[in-house]
Amino acid sequence: MATSARTVRVGALGKRKLRLVEKDGRFNGLVDGKKCVDGPDADDVWRQLHDDAGKADPKYFGHSGARSRFLKFFPNGFHSDGFLSQEREYKLAAKKRLDANAPLTAALSGSGFGEAVLSAFHATNMLSPFEKTRVAGMVRGPDADAFVQAAAGFALDGTKAALLELERVLKAQDCAKWTVATYLPFLWRPETHMYLKPEATKEFAVRVGHPLASLYQAQLDVDVYASLLDLVDRTANELSDLAPRDRIDIQSFIWVVGDYREDREGVYP
Repeated sequence: MATSARTVRVGALGKRKLRLVEKDGRFNGLVDGKKCVDGPDADDVWRQLHDDAGKADPKYFGHSGARSRFLKFFPNGFHSDGFLSQEREYKLAAKKRLDANAPLTAALSGSGFGEAVLSAFHATNMLSPFEKTRVAGMVRGPDADAFVQAAAGFALDGTKAALLELERVLKAQDCAKWTVATYLPFLWRPETHMYLKPEATKEFAVRVGHPLASLYQAQLDVDVYASLLDLVDRTANELSDLAPRDRIDIQSFIWVVGDYREDREGVYP
């Protein structure tokens, strides 16, 4: 005997309403009330529903479009002199400075690393001058050690508890932003973590139809970060033939696609 459908999950992607319903052991994904996808696994159907809904956005051009846009600015890819000088070398220099002056394992429980991590923040243009000023006040104040230790803790395990502790410390200094929270973990462990620059990353997510475009929130949230890492993994898989070395390369790719403009940037062979 057939059973009535029940709603399992609801969400939104931009202005589109998403709904997952279950009936007779199968799951149907609906966009604005219209069935788009079905299958036996709820998570798979929900993921596919997000992907399909994202493709309807007028900004969408998929991973192939993202690749084309990146290669417009860096025609010789990740291993070119142009990419190294424009996007990679200064980030490696910041990482080298951080590793030398505030090693991850020492920062986890040590003290007095405030100026060392500030130097790493100043070594790139990845944060705004306003954000750097806020960070400077924090690492030169009484919460400096707590911030460095919390950032190191999140870098090492990436758990919800570690992110909550980092958020607690940052909130006290009005610095609870993704740019501040993810910068040091990204430099310490670029094989594991990712730097989140919200506007460019959201733009990229829209362009490739990834759920992060709708899941993003300014509050430090482990589900948002997990979605970011999923975006990174999917992007890395799509770019495997271009041989990105690590997430420094992937972060640069996302930044180029999400922020570069033809009337502002050049071509870097």
